Amino acid sequence: MSEAAEDQHRRMLEAFGLGTEDLAAWRASSLPDDAFVGWLTDRVARRPSGSRAREVYGAEDVHDFARRAILDALELGPADHLLELGCGGGLLLRDALRTGARATGLDHSQDMVDVARVRAPGAEVMLGEANRLPFADGTFTAVAMAVVFFFLDDPIRVLEECRRVLRPSGRLAVYTTGPELRGTPAAPEPLASLGHFYTLQELGELADRAGLRDTAVRADNGGQLLTART
Repeated sequence: MSEAAEDQHRRMLEAFGLGTEDLAAWRASSLPDDAFVGWLTDRVARRPSGSRAREVYGAEDVHDFARRAILDALELGPADHLLELGCGGGLLLRDALRTGARATGLDHSQDMVDVARVRAPGAEVMLGEANRLPFADGTFTAVAMAVVFFFLDDPIRVLEECRRVLRPSGRLAVYTTGPELRGTPAAPEPLASLGHFYTLQELGELADRAGLRDTAVRADNGGQLLTART
């Protein structure tokens, strides 16, 4: 790696609140320079890892707007079993447990799995991929995704998996980032260039194509809330 490239990477890391630990992790990855943006996107948001990620995603206010919207939409209770995909620091799982529901979380970052197990000790939390859910058909009454859908490369496949693991009349709530937030702190560049933005209509059509029903989508201060049933 050239000195100029390392300086540029260091500046980009600093812009996202990252430091020497993260620079060392980038060096250890042995990836080519043109892979840096993808690696940074993973480390910060798509597959969060490192001490900064554990701090951010374990904070009480992280994505609290999405968490509130999802919980209001799902109206969980003691008869429910929630699955959260991309559970991050586990705060939605924790709040779901407070309703009396059972809660299971899945994330493809081991650091996030570790944080979620601490923040939501009553939940089952595991490492896994959203497009290959390790659960039997009809296991859950509700599925949630909070600021995760933006990063899915095959959203229909994931929604089909959600439909598969939901019971009849199961509920889905997805909160994602709207296109008007591109380039803002909610979806900064260069990370936004690797994400997927949808209009409200497009978001609803994805759910319909996955075989879900009673689909509804609404705007929420730059975010988007998708709800549907099986």
